[in-house]
Amino acid sequence: MTEAATAPLTGKALLQKVKELSNLPRRETAKRCGYYTVTRNNQVRVNLTEFYDALLMARGVPLNPEGSKDGRGREPTYRVTVHKNGQIVIGAAYTQAMGLKPGDEFEIKLGYKHIHLIQLDTKKSSNGKHFESD
Repeated sequence: MTEAATAPLTGKALLQKVKELSNLPRRETAKRCGYYTVTRNNQVRVNLTEFYDALLMARGVPLNPEGSKDGRGREPTYRVTVHKNGQIVIGAAYTQAMGLKPGDEFEIKLGYKHIHLIQLDTKKSSNGKHFESD
């Protein structure tokens, strides 16, 4: 990539840049604000979650309300590891943040290097919340 990597914008500078780039798609805006990484294969990966978190912080929206930690006092990292038994555990911090309840059902769709969890609406057959994991 020919662009020099710079620190992502934050605070008022981020808000101003987002306003200037309001005509661009959100991925391009996030990239131009510095929220991207370059993979080993020189592919650009836009970090939308970090971008949105920075926007919320810049606008004064608290990101860590009480109860966002798991039962052991850890902050959610939005990363999981496959256990020795082949299972992936999402964790209570994430399900609570999404307002999920025991018995909520999901359809699993597998893709190349990703998993889509689509919440099933038991009252209707429409799709609800989408969760992705890389």
